[in-house]
Amino acid sequence: MTDTPISPHERATHARHGYSSLQITYHWSIVVLVAVNWLVGQGMEEVYLKREAGEYFAQWGPAFVHIAIGVAIFLTMIARLVTRLNRPVETAGDSKHKILKLLGWLNHWAFYAVLLAMPPLGVLAWFFAADWAAAAHSFLAWTLPFLIVLHVGGAVLHLILGENIIRRIVRPTAGT
Repeated sequence: MTDTPISPHERATHARHGYSSLQITYHWSIVVLVAVNWLVGQGMEEVYLKREAGEYFAQWGPAFVHIAIGVAIFLTMIARLVTRLNRPVETAGDSKHKILKLLGWLNHWAFYAVLLAMPPLGVLAWFFAADWAAAAHSFLAWTLPFLIVLHVGGAVLHLILGENIIRRIVRPTAGT
C-alpha cells in the first residue's frame, strides 16, 4: 500500500504536514532564479533608458539574460501555482500562533502576486515601450527584498519559538 493520498480529502489532510518534492524543487528554483535575475537586472534601468533615448549601448547581453530568466520565473511560478492549487499546503500549519499563520499566508500570496506580475510588466516595458509597465516592474522589484526579509525573518522566528517549519521546505512529505 502506498502512503500517497488518493482522494482530494486525503490530499488536503496530508498536505498540511509539508510540501511535496516538486513544490520544494519549485521553491528553491525560484529562489535561485530571482537572486540571479536581481543581480543581472541591476543594470536594466540604464539599458532601458538608453534604448528609449535611442542612444548607443554595446552591452545588450545582460538585458536578454534578464528577460530569459524573467520568462523562466514566470513559467515556473505558473507551474508552482497550479501545483499549489492541486496540492494545497497550509502556511505555517504547525504553528500555534494565529497571527504568524496569517502573516505567512499574506507573505506567500504576495510573493505569488509579485512574481507573476513582474515578467508580463517587464515584457510590456521592453517590447512595447510601456513606461507605466517599466515603473510598475521596477516598483515590484524593490518590494522583493522586503518580502524576502519578512519571509526569512518569519522562518527564523518560528525556529526561535521552537516550531521547525523550515523542515517542510527542505524535506518533502513522505510519499510525495
